[in-house]
Amino acid sequence: MNTTLTPQQISSYQRDGFVLHRNFLSAGEVTELKAAVLQCVTEMGKTRVAGGGANLQDPEGYYKGVFTQRLNLWRINPIVKRYMLSPQLGRMLCQLEGVKGMRVWHDQTLIKEPFGNPTAWHLDNPYWSFYSRHALSIWIALEEATLENGCMWFIPGSHKLATYENVGIGQNLADLFKIYPKMAETDPVSGPMQPGDCSFHNGLCAHGAGANMTRKRRIAMTCAYMPVGSTFNGQQNILPDAYFKSLKPGDTLANDDWNPIVYAGGA
Repeated sequence: MNTTLTPQQISSYQRDGFVLHRNFLSAGEVTELKAAVLQCVTEMGKTRVAGGGANLQDPEGYYKGVFTQRLNLWRINPIVKRYMLSPQLGRMLCQLEGVKGMRVWHDQTLIKEPFGNPTAWHLDNPYWSFYSRHALSIWIALEEATLENGCMWFIPGSHKLATYENVGIGQNLADLFKIYPKMAETDPVSGPMQPGDCSFHNGLCAHGAGANMTRKRRIAMTCAYMPVGSTFNGQQNILPDAYFKSLKPGDTLANDDWNPIVYAGGA
């Protein structure tokens, strides 16, 4: 794993809300992680959240055609866990956000199937069980991600405009801009990647992806992280029923089994 960030990458991320990081994984690491991810997808069948999480069902309609989504693979696969909970990766997250510690929120593989629908512009953090302006995700290309098969797109600076209002990922690509019209005044930036490249984006950075216009899958592995000390906002998201029912808004999310600390050594 290439876990060294330049000062320019850190300042770019803090300005724009996202940054690309080339050659994060070697060819051998891509092969290892991809095999583990696909094994998890096969083992999970129609289960969306692994390891005892919320009993989410596969969606119907338009969203079902956006991507195949399976979450919390780290809880059932030691290879995925080794990558997604790497302390060296955790240090990168803290450097980018300028915080002292990060916990894992959830990982997810996002596989845009052949001829898959585009992913509408959206924000991530409003979906989750905590609100933070310093949450972020890593997005790792395990196959080539291109303009043709649905690579990521970002709106620079949108994380500074966003609150916690959001939209679902629906058929209207631009619904988010009804809430945040100023975001539509900035040109989006595409993020084509080779296998092993990754990007980081803030949980309030507007992003989306195009349709997969090809006959092959676009396979990516992602993981979201929350700053240590984040508090419950009342939403279940992927939390197990029993844990969810034990929480009240304002409680610190500090369950070391469900959300272990990835790094706590300071930025």
